Amino acid sequence: MNNLFVYLEIENGIVQEVSLELLTKGRALATRLGCQLEAVAISNCIKGIAEQVFPYGVDRLHTFESPNLQYYTTKPYGAIVTKLFDEEKPQIALLGATTLGRDLGPLVSSALHSGLTADCTSLEIGEYTDAKTKQHYPELLYQIRPAFGGNIVATIVNPDCRPQMATVRPGVMKKEIFDAAYKGEVIQYNVADYVSDTDFVVSILERHIEESKVNLGGSPIIVAGGYGMGSKEGFGLLFQLAEVLGAEVGASRAAVDAGFADHDRQIGQTGVTVRPKLYIACGISGQIQHVAGMQESSLIISINNDPEAPINSIADYVITGRVEDVIPKMIAAYRKNSK
Repeated sequence: MNNLFVYLEIENGIVQEVSLELLTKGRALATRLGCQLEAVAISNCIKGIAEQVFPYGVDRLHTFESPNLQYYTTKPYGAIVTKLFDEEKPQIALLGATTLGRDLGPLVSSALHSGLTADCTSLEIGEYTDAKTKQHYPELLYQIRPAFGGNIVATIVNPDCRPQMATVRPGVMKKEIFDAAYKGEVIQYNVADYVSDTDFVVSILERHIEESKVNLGGSPIIVAGGYGMGSKEGFGLLFQLAEVLGAEVGASRAAVDAGFADHDRQIGQTGVTVRPKLYIACGISGQIQHVAGMQESSLIISINNDPEAPINSIADYVITGRVEDVIPKMIAAYRKNSK
């Protein structure tokens, strides 16, 4: 009762990165609130899930296992999570802002009349005083996300309804082991008590999944280009630099909209969020929509012919010059000085 719950996305017996990121943040929030961190696992095979999540500080793992739950479908998964939350009364519930989470989250929040904040980029605990009633709430979940096209950052609170629900974008939170030896409690449920036969009216006969050829989230070095690259051909320079650095190529929304790069390379509010060890921003102005997706990079280098470009304010190093002049020199220098 009154604890913090994280819904676990599981694929082929593996807890997905976004869920581990949420557990890391959830552990910090639960410690701040003095409550337990709990996780929900629904799958056809729960074996090994506890070992994957307990090191992240999970106190209780709720498991639902059935051959009919091999793949996510809306009705049975929704019925299970809705009834579980209705019974357990969590104060906070977190899901990934993924295809699955964006389907499951609204369904559960609607059924529980709790509301939901989508695509959060930060979560904190803080106090709030209602301006009309003057009622003071000492510990609410601050659900922080870009709004109005990314032009402002909104902090949303939910004083009255529970659970306080939010979906969080993959890559936004840092994944970190809490205690490798941490042990929690596993609670097993009878699936039949939570779903009916009619919930399985839709079944998945075949799945065809094409693996993404672009792995921005897993790359330690990203070379990203903006509208300042000038053309799709201009992006060819970025691929050359990425090849010698062993990096991945990313792009701003402006570059994608202009047709310079594919959408799966888009970084920012409407793309993916990354936190590489090195981020080289080439011809990127630095609008807030883009910065929201890369500002947690360990080291940022900006290459721009405008010394006043907003991206320069968050960059660790700034190279002022034309990208078509600077990048070939970087490639030549790296090839000359690397073994």
